Amino acid sequence: MRSTGKAISKIDEVWMMKKTMMIAAMVMTAVLACWACAGKSSTASSEPQSSQSNSTSAGELHFKVSDGWTSEKPSSNMRVAQYKLPKVEGDSEDASLVLYYFGATQGGTAQANIDRWISQMQQPDGSASKDKSKSDTRTINGLKVSTIDVSGTYTAEMAPGSGTFHNNADWRLRAAVIETPKGNYFVKLVGHAKTVRR
Repeated sequence: MRSTGKAISKIDEVWMMKKTMMIAAMVMTAVLACWACAGKSSTASSEPQSSQSNSTSAGELHFKVSDGWTSEKPSSNMRVAQYKLPKVEGDSEDASLVLYYFGATQGGTAQANIDRWISQMQQPDGSASKDKSKSDTRTINGLKVSTIDVSGTYTAEMAPGSGTFHNNADWRLRAAVIETPKGNYFVKLVGHAKTVRR
């Protein structure tokens, strides 16, 4: 009986991992579609795209990781997916893109997260980062997506509760909150401004 219970538990665990990755694909599609359609209609197409080796699909939504991105093992169970984006010549390190999911009612509101992300950037001239940030809210594939784009000196805590902070000048932060019936998903991209621009 114990062996059977363990086997069922393992099957449930594998099924949940697959389900989580499918949801991640939908969310990343919404975010990338949002960023790609700036200045276009507020509703992105959900037409199926051709299947490739680095593509993932969930329902009618498709997510293709850009060439050159490196998929990493998520460093915590709250990270659904994690990528390194290769640095451009002259930058000292790769950019980081992370997709977070904390649970159906966890993680806070879109505005609370946008305000927190803005506070992680300081301006060299001491002005308010909020005044230099660009935000947008639109509906992509039926999901409300709120985005923020802000540059400056990145000062976020290196790890929650660590008491040590980044001090990275000339960085850029692009992030989004995707509101779904299952709860909010959070996408955060940070790195040198030139690398993030690419």
